[in-house]
Amino acid sequence: MDIVLIYAIVGLIVSFYIAWNLGANDASNPTDAAVSAGVLSVKRALILFAIFASLGAIVQGRMVMKTLGRGIVPSIDPLGAIASSVSAGLWITLMTYFGMPVSTSQSTASAVLGYGMLKVLEGSATQVNVGVIYTILISWVTSPLNSMGLTILNYFLLKKLAMALHKRGYNVERFFKYFLIANICFSAYAFGANDVGNATGVYVATISNLWGVPDEASMTFLAFLGALGIVAGGLTWGYRVIYTVAFRVTRLDVVSATAAKFANALNVWLFTTIPYILFGWGMPISTTHSSVASIIAAGIVSKGLRKGVNYRLVMYIVGAWVFTLPGAMGISMALNFILKQILPH
Repeated sequence: MDIVLIYAIVGLIVSFYIAWNLGANDASNPTDAAVSAGVLSVKRALILFAIFASLGAIVQGRMVMKTLGRGIVPSIDPLGAIASSVSAGLWITLMTYFGMPVSTSQSTASAVLGYGMLKVLEGSATQVNVGVIYTILISWVTSPLNSMGLTILNYFLLKKLAMALHKRGYNVERFFKYFLIANICFSAYAFGANDVGNATGVYVATISNLWGVPDEASMTFLAFLGALGIVAGGLTWGYRVIYTVAFRVTRLDVVSATAAKFANALNVWLFTTIPYILFGWGMPISTTHSSVASIIAAGIVSKGLRKGVNYRLVMYIVGAWVFTLPGAMGISMALNFILKQILPH
């Protein structure tokens, strides 16, 4: 069997594993607020997550896939794609072992950057698109800040809406429950659209070259594969992180939960869609950064700065985010170097 075909098959298996991790670790991002507010059980929240995350991955997943597949670096060879995926997976597993809500977007982009940096050290200076890297780095800072700002704005607007509905005799609790459920669906859709590329984007060039098909066809196939992995991960282990994020960072009511989830969904969708329309590639932001930031903001604005959130836990989480870039990039550089010394490529 041709060595490229073997690497492609192994790579797709690794890709499914990364997608499974996405579902298992990040299912909490669209669902945690609704579970925290007692609107939905974990089981029902995960079913909605599975449906709409897979829909987002299939319909819009190619937008971010293009960035990771041919954006940070011009192309990735099959062995490099496998090594980068495994590196991201190892970092995610390590952070999960220590109980940290890891950013899969940040882990994957950092691993791909590690591959590109190794190429630079080997003398291929054109292997890293510095402009795209700067843009992604900026998004990792602006995304949570933007999410917090949107959450605060949403909270005050929705609070006024709740008061107006109450004065007119409407059932405010019931209204916001349905509103929050709709936000879960939108947030899960946005998650699937933005995050499926983290599991599959590095294989766009490999599949296109191997099968001799356009990138669009490769991205469609990879979107379906990634969607399947995300659904499997969410339905099997998604509850683990939901319990942590839904109850330990803060506790929300239906109004603050709705404000947080709508802000998170809108933030992720905008970062996925607007750059694609303007520049031709979607921005792989962290849905974890965006989600946690929205919940922190909702806790602060609804309960006050001092008692709104568990700051000790938040500092541990932020620390894990800071070390993800050098950690995943370093593992990727080392693994790419080792594998290329011992395996044909």
